Amino acid sequence: MTITPERDSAPFWQSTSGKLLIQNCISCGENFHYPRTICPFCAGSALAWVECSGRGRIYTYSVTRRGEPYAIAFVTLDEGPRLMTNIVDCDFDRLAIDDPVEVVFHDIDGTATPMFRPAARG
Repeated sequence: MTITPERDSAPFWQSTSGKLLIQNCISCGENFHYPRTICPFCAGSALAWVECSGRGRIYTYSVTRRGEPYAIAFVTLDEGPRLMTNIVDCDFDRLAIDDPVEVVFHDIDGTATPMFRPAARG
């Protein structure tokens, strides 16, 4: 099954192989995610896609242990926006709120999907 992204979010999904993009409002300068046609801060329509560092911190998370365990989380990017994502490549018992994380891309049904793994502290 192949997922076809909506028109407004297509640049986010088409560019995820190696870089993480979010939208920026040219009028007020705010970064935001989820993609949309107007700025949620000032209702401006002059928007641009900008590349993120791919680094952030865990805002909150939950580990599900039924079947194959997985962690779902909200990650606050260094650039400001908060994304719902999965935390991968880690020991779920060692996760903590405010842990630094970095983006990795996993192939899900032919789409490079951004997820996050713990980053080295320091």
